[in-house]
Amino acid sequence: MDTTKAETRPRILVLGAGGHGKAVLDLLLAGGEWQPAGVVDAAPRVASVLGIPVLGDEAQFAALRAAGVGAAHPAIGHNAHRIAAAARLAAAGFALPVLRHPACVIGHGATLGEGTAIFARAVIGPEARLGRLVLVNTGAIVEHDCIVEDGAHVAPGAVLAGGVRIGAGALVGAGAVIRPGVTIGAGSIIGAGAAVLADVPAGVTVAGVPAQPLPERPPA
Repeated sequence: MDTTKAETRPRILVLGAGGHGKAVLDLLLAGGEWQPAGVVDAAPRVASVLGIPVLGDEAQFAALRAAGVGAAHPAIGHNAHRIAAAARLAAAGFALPVLRHPACVIGHGATLGEGTAIFARAVIGPEARLGRLVLVNTGAIVEHDCIVEDGAHVAPGAVLAGGVRIGAGALVGAGAVIRPGVTIGAGSIIGAGAAVLADVPAGVTVAGVPAQPLPERPPA
């Protein structure tokens, strides 16, 4: 990576020192629009991640803003926790830019909401629409005219065929395939490797080939 370019790119704070935080830092270190200013974590357990220092907990927000860091990313894989973290960052005055790995592909007319992250080898098809705080993970495909609503996660290797709609906060598991035109309801979970051939209601977990609802677990 060109170090001169790296020194002139705007800085961004990464919130989260776990596994997903590592993936986000890897995205940033690959180059592109932003350079990492450091990592903050609600309960820091390590001194650095991929050589980027962990600066402390969220009490550091004010000092970072005062030091001129104007952008941040909630690097948290769990959908609800990521949305909550984004709200804390916004309240502290951080912008939530879109992050794109240099090795991703964004089709013509596609739109990406604030705080969304597109990882290596992911493909966003033409005129796809992604909401706020969406994750399209490594090697995932979101084909033409898909709609992925706020806070949803398309996991590594998952494929959304044309015209699929993913509801807010839903999770499409690794390697799952969604048939063209299918709608996945808000908060639903699609199991890894599933083949989804029909609409899935909100708040339902499905798995298998073809995908079927999993039985609800009895209360503990």
